[in-house]
Amino acid sequence: MSSREPTSQLVGDKVNRRGFFDLTAPREIAVVRLSRRAMATGWEIVLPWERETAPEPIARDMYELLDRLESQLTVYRDDSEVSRFNRQAARGPVKVEPGLFELLRLVEQIHGETDGCFDAATGALIKAWGFFKGPRAVPSSTRLAQTIWGWKHIELRDDRTLKYRIPGVEINLGSIGKGYALDRLGERLARRWKIRTALLHGGSSSLYAIGDPHGNGRGWVVDIRHPWQRDRVMHRVELRNQALGTSAATFQYIEHEGRKLGHVLDPRNGWPASGIASASVIAPTAAQADALSTAFYVGGVELARRYCSEHNGVTAVLLPEGADSPLILGE
Repeated sequence: MSSREPTSQLVGDKVNRRGFFDLTAPREIAVVRLSRRAMATGWEIVLPWERETAPEPIARDMYELLDRLESQLTVYRDDSEVSRFNRQAARGPVKVEPGLFELLRLVEQIHGETDGCFDAATGALIKAWGFFKGPRAVPSSTRLAQTIWGWKHIELRDDRTLKYRIPGVEINLGSIGKGYALDRLGERLARRWKIRTALLHGGSSSLYAIGDPHGNGRGWVVDIRHPWQRDRVMHRVELRNQALGTSAATFQYIEHEGRKLGHVLDPRNGWPASGIASASVIAPTAAQADALSTAFYVGGVELARRYCSEHNGVTAVLLPEGADSPLILGE
């Protein structure tokens, strides 16, 4: 079976030992894990196992949807919808699929709410640092000065079209796309397959928890790991109809003058963000959790504190650089 085909497996206890969290399945029940690779990462859907459950049709339907979403969102394929925007939208308005347009509206909203610390119009900046296809290197001051980025160059119109105000700017939805896909998969599970309990994760940093596998009202148990001490649990959360997103520079960085410069770039100055070792966010949707974890990683404790105080349902788990234990904001 190819890596593009879905697989299913009965599992118990820990169902993910990679990345920034452990997903702890209830010990008292078996679960089915549906696995596939997409968007350059591993995806899983964890369902409590019942004899009448037919996991293969569910898996195929879920991952057909995931393929369609990848064909919209990825910048690694020239025929994707976002790649089309980046080629055409500086020449005139481009029509956008309704679901994707709503995602772009959310991007614009969170950009404003976080004082620009979240910005999805940084595709050219990501390329300048070599975090797109490499090689990774600190760009020269001239290269950085010539690079165009920032949501201020993006115009969303009421007729559901998109226009770039200046050539050279590029959208990259890597900081919110996996979360958006998880939200869409969760909606499909509930509407088409009437699934009321599931846990979905995309890669090592994004997950969405549906329902309550224990039946006690507490939800799915998730352990957030320390970014470097891989066997250390920083914080345990219980998620029910909530999402968790984590941002850190653990895996992608550049060694420069004795420092590690991470891949999460600060759109306010064009340089890798610093000050926070990891930022995890619990939010109502996975798209929100992904975007806000990036924003808080960039903007730091004060931004997270303010945002969480103003938005019910959002909790941040931040580990400042040099700190031994995390700050919990918004509980």
